[in-house]
Amino acid sequence: MSPWLLACAWTLLATPAVGQALVAYTVQGEGASARIEQPLATPGDAARGRAIAASRQQGLCVLCHSLPVVEERFQGNLAPNLAGIGLRLSEAQLRLRVVESRRVNPDSFMPAFHSTAHLSRVGGAWQGQPILNAQQVEDVVAWLVSLR
Repeated sequence: MSPWLLACAWTLLATPAVGQALVAYTVQGEGASARIEQPLATPGDAARGRAIAASRQQGLCVLCHSLPVVEERFQGNLAPNLAGIGLRLSEAQLRLRVVESRRVNPDSFMPAFHSTAHLSRVGGAWQGQPILNAQQVEDVVAWLVSLR
């Protein structure tokens, strides 16, 4: 699937966390070692994070990534397979990639799930709204960390 088509599908399907305020965060380091050390909310729930990541209406991770979620058919292959990601990246590194992946890779087409800065082609309903609220980010991060 082309990145343009992917962006169109993402725009049509993803539901922003309407009315959710952004939580301030501090990025430490640069490049592949960049990270957000401090959690954005209370400790995440891996089961809720799994549901968000596998959802085709909320996180949409399955659209681009292959996930260790056997019941979801037609998983993506445009982005890295997430099996074992908890062994490859720290919790803080995963948090940054969910919040704002372009801080690690400026060419990434992965959406910034908890940022509204430096975005382009954002639909009216999504202006100023994060895709995931702070607790949802922590839930997804908890699930990703559990993938060992």
